[in-house]
Amino acid sequence: MAGRISNSFALVKASANVLRLDKELMVFPLLSGAATVLVAATFIAPIFVTGGWEIFAENGDASFLAMSVMFLFYVVQYSVIFFFNAALVGAALIRLDGGDPTISDGLAIASKRMGSIIGYAVIAATVGLILKMISERGGIFAKIAVGLVGMAWTLATYLTVPILVTKNIGPIDAVKESAMVFKRTWGEQVVGNFGMSWAIFAMMFAWTVVSGLVLYLVGTVWTATMLPIIAITIVGYVVLGLFGSALNGIYTAALYRYAMTGEVANFDASIMGNAFRAK
Repeated sequence: MAGRISNSFALVKASANVLRLDKELMVFPLLSGAATVLVAATFIAPIFVTGGWEIFAENGDASFLAMSVMFLFYVVQYSVIFFFNAALVGAALIRLDGGDPTISDGLAIASKRMGSIIGYAVIAATVGLILKMISERGGIFAKIAVGLVGMAWTLATYLTVPILVTKNIGPIDAVKESAMVFKRTWGEQVVGNFGMSWAIFAMMFAWTVVSGLVLYLVGTVWTATMLPIIAITIVGYVVLGLFGSALNGIYTAALYRYAMTGEVANFDASIMGNAFRAK
């Protein structure tokens, strides 16, 4: 356990060193977050204004309409998320290969692969919607099965975005290659290790404890300071979220480079080789 936690922070340190050289990489998660909020508002606002949620629940035809709208929402949201992930990963790969990327470099890389990104979004939306329907209409065993299938899908497609960034292939071939490269590098019967997520969670938890303690101690003495402290706390969460998303993008790029070459600059190959563990 201690070794895995130590490896997590080693990955954070290595990814942060890359981010330190290219702080502009945090712009991609910021743009992604803003775009996803805008997309959500675009879909949700008309439903609230027109009372559409009531219409969707009336009969089978309406339910089909609701599922169609949900599918379209998934496709658009995934397209936005994958686009900016591709931009981030593309820029990170430039840095890992010794270059000096810019924001425009990342956006240009993602733009060139826009068709495949949308195709991958359609695939991901289809899988996501099917799993959601099975989970909602099945019992406890269906939910467990959906959880296992969802985990397998996540692992199999883990390297899809880097592959789309680096190779001129379609989304189906990218998903197949991601599964093949993942299996070849880490094996078939594996699950996610603590990895980056554990360290990011620890940072979020530490910020929650510190800000909560400050809010309690200071707020009981000077009530007027509570709002500024709350505002600072929220800003801290946003910054940590952007920081964590940028690190995850760099980590994904590093895993892909390791899977393809067996080594990657600034990262410990032994830790990368143990990024996933046996079931």
